[in-house]
Order: sequence, then structure tokens, then C-alpha cells
Amino acid sequence: MTFLVCGEALYDVFVDAETDSGFALDARVGGSAFNVAIGLARLGQPVAMVTGVATDALGQKLARTLAAEGVDTTHLALKSAKTTLALVTLGGDGGARYAFYADGAADRLVKPEDLPALDDDIRGVLFGCFSLLTQPTGDSFLDYAKQARGGPLVTLDPNIRATVEPDMGRWRSRVEAFAAHADLIKVSLEDLALLYPGVSPAALARRWLTGGARLVVVTRGRQGASAWTDEINVEAAPPRAEVVDTVGAGDSFLAALVTALAEAGLASREGLTGLDAGPLGRAMQFAVQAAALTCEKRGADLPMRAQLPEAPKQPAAPASGPDGAAHSSQN
Repeated sequence: MTFLVCGEALYDVFVDAETDSGFALDARVGGSAFNVAIGLARLGQPVAMVTGVATDALGQKLARTLAAEGVDTTHLALKSAKTTLALVTLGGDGGARYAFYADGAADRLVKPEDLPALDDDIRGVLFGCFSLLTQPTGDSFLDYAKQARGGPLVTLDPNIRATVEPDMGRWRSRVEAFAAHADLIKVSLEDLALLYPGVSPAALARRWLTGGARLVVVTRGRQGASAWTDEINVEAAPPRAEVVDTVGAGDSFLAALVTALAEAGLASREGLTGLDAGPLGRAMQFAVQAAALTCEKRGADLPMRAQLPEAPKQPAAPASGPDGAAHSSQN
């Protein structure tokens, strides 16, 4: 069974150095959805990418890279358009900031007729980042999420890019529209601060769980990650890492989390319902390990399965319900 990753495919452009005539640039294939698709493939999961790809040399390179990584490219919609470029600047802590050059780009032009049928072979559908709101791609994907509801596992990672759309009200509206159909929601603490200032992660998790989600995960950078279901709360601390940059870390986390759930036979709405702390804790630890490995390399270089041993079979961190009340890990 296959995971479908729906979203953008682009180039991350790093400024290497200033020269006499300008700047030396290093362009690397990327994009949140593109990274997640490759991350899933590297971790041994059957996966296909669903996006618009330009027919130019840049688009052809994106398609070749996906194919070489083992990602099914059957559902790439070829577009006579340009390819999105993301200019990346890094802060002193390795944190990335992006400026996008993307108006009219291929990954923004996905139409309903470009999307594959949701047959029984589809294990899960993943959505996120600015493809949630750029048009016509955003509405095409939202309709697709509605169709998928109740079938394959629907996953959402908002991955806010304020330089694409600075209006947080618009982002909030789109995130809520997709969240209404999601089984698994993964979001960063940074994104929560932008979308819901003053709202605690636990409170937001409770809200999304009440709305129908089965698992909500909040990543906290160097502080690890937190996960909530209707019954339990599990914390995962990251291993030590020599951080080069954080590009692709969240994508790596998501790919690894989905992989760990799939390997445990839990990557479905039914599998997430009544999830115990033990399996969830192991999946979370596996995911933070993957993210840490990505942070030790430049750009979104996601780990291979052989680099990630099985997450330790140790008791999960103390668990509690979304309301903060303690629960047994056997709930």
C-alpha cells in the first residue's frame, strides 16, 4: 500500500558566499512535501508524490531525483510553468528563513483532474505547507482531503511560510479547513505561536482531538516533541546533535513518525484510535532521532532506514490526558 504526499516541489537556494560580482549560490532540490516523500522512501515506505512539476530543466531534475530515490512519479502533473525557488538564509542557531519566488509556478497549478483516484491501495495522504492555500492547488487538495476522510490515513503538517502569505488569519482558516478532515496533525511550536498566540499546545491538541483528529503531535526543536491522543500524552526528548541547520528537520520527523506507525501496523485511523503509550513513545523517539540526524547535515538530507535503529523499547515518558490529568500508559 502506498502513501501519497501532496504538496510543493522546489529548490532551496543557499547563499554560499559573496563574490566580487555578486553571490555564489547552492541550489538543492527540496520543498516540504518533496522532502517528506523522499524521507518515506528512504525509510522503506512505498510512496508517490502528487504535485505540479515544470517541463523545464529544473522540473525535470526534480522528477529525476524523486525517481532515483524510489518515489513513484506517476502522479506528477507536468506544467508549462516555472519552478518555485526558495532563498534560504540561516540564523546563528542554524534556523532557516525563506523567501519564495513562486508566482505562477508549477506546484501552484494542481487541478482536481491531476489527482489520482483514492483506491484501496492508498494507505495514507499527506498535506501541508503553502500548498494548503496557493491556488488552484489549495482548493484541489482540500477537496481531496474531504474525499479521503474515513478512508486512508489523512495527515496534516501546516508548516507555515509567512513569506508566502503574511496574513495569519488566512493561514488559520486554511489549517482549520484541512484539520477538520485530518486523522494525524503534526505542527511545530513555532507555527502554533504564529497561528494561535497565547494558546497552549495541550489546549490546541484537545480542540483538534475533539474535532475528530486521532493524534496531534507538536515538535519543539531542541526540546523534542509532544504527542496527544484522546487518552494520553507522550513526550520524546531528542538525542544530542551537532546542528548545522534545521532545514528539513520537521519533514524528517514526519516521515519517520509515519514510518514508525506503519511498521507497527498503526498507520490508519483505526490504528491511532486507542493508541497505547508504548507504541506511540517508540514512534516518537524514532522520529526525533531522524530529525536530529537531518540537523547534522546541510539542507534537507533525510536519513536512510539503516541509520535509524529501532526506537528503544523503554517505558514512555510519564503520560497524561489532553486535560493534563494523569493516565496509565495502558489506556
